[in-house]
Amino acid sequence: MLARRVVTAVILAAVGLPAIFVGGIPYLLLIAFFLGVASWEYSRLCRRAHYQPLSVLTVGGVLAILTARALFPLWAEETLTVLVLLAMGIHLMRYERGRDEAALDFALTVGGIVYLGWVGAYLLDVRNLPGGIWWLFLVLLPVWLADSGAYFVGVRWGRHRLSPRLSPKKSWEGYWAGVVVGTLGGVLFAWLWKRFDLLDVPMWSGAIIGLVLSLFTTLGDLGESMFKRWVGVKDSGNLFPGHGGVFDRVDSWLWAAALGYPLVLWLQHVRGF
Repeated sequence: MLARRVVTAVILAAVGLPAIFVGGIPYLLLIAFFLGVASWEYSRLCRRAHYQPLSVLTVGGVLAILTARALFPLWAEETLTVLVLLAMGIHLMRYERGRDEAALDFALTVGGIVYLGWVGAYLLDVRNLPGGIWWLFLVLLPVWLADSGAYFVGVRWGRHRLSPRLSPKKSWEGYWAGVVVGTLGGVLFAWLWKRFDLLDVPMWSGAIIGLVLSLFTTLGDLGESMFKRWVGVKDSGNLFPGHGGVFDRVDSWLWAAALGYPLVLWLQHVRGF
């Protein structure tokens, strides 16, 4: 299983890294692919629970918000507003035609659009910052290290369950190990970026980013687990061998970008650059 996960990760890196470095439309297409597929998997999970969110509108809405946030930022809020109103109108008609659960279907449609589209678009916002390539890596890499540290320590020494219902294999020992590893990772990458003149960021800023994101991004993982436990499945999909579906992969990314973006802006304000 570990070998399959590593091979899949290498392939994803080979495809994703060029788009990250180029930025612009290639990066937008990369994020649109991940979040578009994740929103489709989200809709399928909801349908397994016998609810009927609008799959096409959820996926299309996510893509529309990403496009607006990247290319037409002045219209981003209006795009979200139109999508919410459109979803309400369609679900009203479904209720009138006999769908008694239409109100809950509406909530799931809008929830998917907002969570995967609006929150997910912070992945674009971080990349669009000055020096955005390196800020993006400084936000995502410590989270990846924290996940890895939590996994290996949890498997070996985990005794106290972190969240028995949502994720029985996660432990408090693994969680705190992940926080330590993620914080140290933030320090390390900040030092490397400054050492090689990639980004003028002090190590204490890297420590803050690593600490805050390591503390909270586990909630993204647990949030996605909530949907899977709700419908009784192990993975959101099977697109990535050894990793499950796309929704399984982006859960921590969403929180990392949404928390990392304002954190980076605050750190830039504190330093006055």
